[in-house]
Parts: sequence; structure tokens; C-alpha cells
Amino acid sequence: MNISQYQNLDYQNYHETKSHTAEDFPYITYLCSIPLDFSCVPLHWHSEAELIVIQKGQGYVSADFQKQLVTAGDIIFIRPGRLHMIEQAGTHSMEYENIIFKPSLLSSGENDLCSDRFLTPLMEGVIPSETFLTQAVSFHSEAQSCIRRIDGYCSARPEGYQLAVKGLLYEFFFLLVSHQQELKNPDLPHAKSLEKIKTILKYVEEHYSEPISIDDMASLTYYSKSHFMKFFKTHMGTGFIEYLNDYRLTMAERLLRSTSEPILEIAGRTGFENLSYFNRIFKRKYGVSPGKYRNLA
Repeated sequence: MNISQYQNLDYQNYHETKSHTAEDFPYITYLCSIPLDFSCVPLHWHSEAELIVIQKGQGYVSADFQKQLVTAGDIIFIRPGRLHMIEQAGTHSMEYENIIFKPSLLSSGENDLCSDRFLTPLMEGVIPSETFLTQAVSFHSEAQSCIRRIDGYCSARPEGYQLAVKGLLYEFFFLLVSHQQELKNPDLPHAKSLEKIKTILKYVEEHYSEPISIDDMASLTYYSKSHFMKFFKTHMGTGFIEYLNDYRLTMAERLLRSTSEPILEIAGRTGFENLSYFNRIFKRKYGVSPGKYRNLA
């Protein structure tokens, strides 16, 4: 499926509610390029599991606020519900494959030992696992082999290829489960903090075109204004207003690429009431005015 079909989907937002996959075989793979297709994939989550397979170049991937530079050959495992983002590293480009599937693809229903004892705990994070499968990981070449073979079957689509895809996914997750003792167990954000961050991000996703104040967010999180600002900066690494403006600019940039709407209308749709302010901070982020950016895109 061509990436242009995905550029206006909820995949660009923080909490994806649109299913990527077919019901009878909930598995899909597609190719993306940063910055050719988009400059970044903002922090988001979804109910499917995801494998990000880096094909060329380098970039950054963040998973539950663990940010790492990734390069060709790396595989990143994103559990369902896990916050993650993908962004450009400097002026470098990156091509990567997204493999997205529902965990139910690998379940045989009730009384399934593989699902109950291994897969469900793995997907829920009860069983720890590697997130970034780099060349430093002992089973990296075996994991790569699984992905290459899956891609081969999905490309050729021989009769019954779905059986091979499921079998290789089982093999891939066997590698994660059987090597869990090698993990160094890095410190991770507290689960309650992650859920609070998800609440904030979901609110921004749904209301970014409207006025949003610190008071609004403090009320949403049941924090004082000062505690909210400290909490947000601690976990996100930036102030809330800076983050909100950056998200709005990301949405505006995509509208400039994909529509012919007037710039004034795009500014309003993305929450900027003042056109001169929108022009100024857009140029600060992208190096050119919105009008010039549209002509270059």
C-alpha cells in the first residue's frame, strides 16, 4: 500500500483509533521515509503491536521516553499501548518498514498455553523484552532472518503464505522470550505517569484546534498549575506551551503538503488565532515561511 494513503490517517496523531489491519488477517506492512513522506511521526500509541525495521539511513525512535539513534538493520519492538515516536536525526534521512498486527493474530482462543503463558504477558510488558534490537543484541541476526523471510512471503504471496507469516512471528517472539535474562532492566517511567501523559496527549490530539491553557491541563490532570508544568517538562523534556505549538505546527505542515487550503485557514484550523505569530514560529521551526514551504514541498 502506498504511503500517501496513510499520510492523513490517525497514524499521525497520538492515540490511533483507526484500525490499520484487515479483520480476517490483521497484519499489514508498509514503507515510510523521513523526511520525504513526513518530517516526523509524533508521539502516539495504538492497540496493535508494531515492528519498526530500519532499511536505510538513520534516525531517532522513542519508546516510552527511551530515545535511541537507530540505523540500518535495527528492529524496534513496540508493544500495544506503548507511547512511541519517530523523528529525523539532523539532516539524515531514514527509510523504514512498519509491520503492524493485532496480537489476536497469534492467539488460538481459550486455553492457549502459548498465548496465556508467553504472548499476552509479553505484549502487556509482564515479560520484559528487548525494545531496540541492534547488532549488539545476541540474537539480532536470527531476528533479522525472521523479518526478511516474512517480507519475502508477503511479497510473493504463495498459497498459504499467512501460515508462514504466523509461524515466523512466533519464532521472532520466541527469540524475545528466550533471551529475556540478558536484559539490563533500564529504569522506565512509572505506569501511572505514562497513563497521565497519555491523557494529556489525547486531549491535545482532540482539541489542538481550540484554545488550550495551562489552567485547562491542570484541571484535566487534577494538578496545580505549577505541579502540572513540572510534571510535563520532567516527562516530555519541554514545556507544555512549546510542545503544544510544536504539535500544531506539525499538523499545519502536513496540511500545507497535502491540501491547497489558504494559509490563513490552515493557521486557524491548527489553533493559531494570529497569522503573523503563526508565520513567525513556523519559520523558526522549518526555516522558511509557510508560503515558501508549500512551494518547496
